[in-house]
Amino acid sequence: MNVVTAVIKGRHSVRKFKPDPVDDTLIRDAIECAVHAPTAMNLQPWLIGVVRTKEQLEKIAALTNHGKFIADAAVCFAIFGERNVKYYLEDCCAATENLILGLHAYGVGSCWVAGAKKGYAEDVRKLLNVPEKYALVSLVPAGLPQDISVASKKDTKKMIFFDRFVQD
Repeated sequence: MNVVTAVIKGRHSVRKFKPDPVDDTLIRDAIECAVHAPTAMNLQPWLIGVVRTKEQLEKIAALTNHGKFIADAAVCFAIFGERNVKYYLEDCCAATENLILGLHAYGVGSCWVAGAKKGYAEDVRKLLNVPEKYALVSLVPAGLPQDISVASKKDTKKMIFFDRFVQD
């Protein structure tokens, strides 16, 4: 295992945060990780919002149905994609994952909260004053984790196959 695979394997969703702020330099570096994600035809159709005020965090949390903990995060990233770009959803999901891994590499916990296809997506877009040409793809609340834990995962052998799937 190398440092990159260790970061990937060590990442897990965090929903409880310390009240400490997240350093701006770290935020910028994690965003740089996001914008270096793979993107179809290099179109880079994303727009990434950084929400840090308690008032806005609480408003976003209130709009979601599974993200009430956003109110307690130090920061929440809102990843939007240009609706008219064919693969904006895939591209923005790749950017979201890169952002999450970039944060985790600094010890900042986060949790991917669904945005695309959710009833509150348009409300979040309007709240953040994002132009209509963008659609919300994901919300990523982040902060220093209140506690460190390791998430259990399914046995890899049960989730992969080589060359051709064979039913047991």
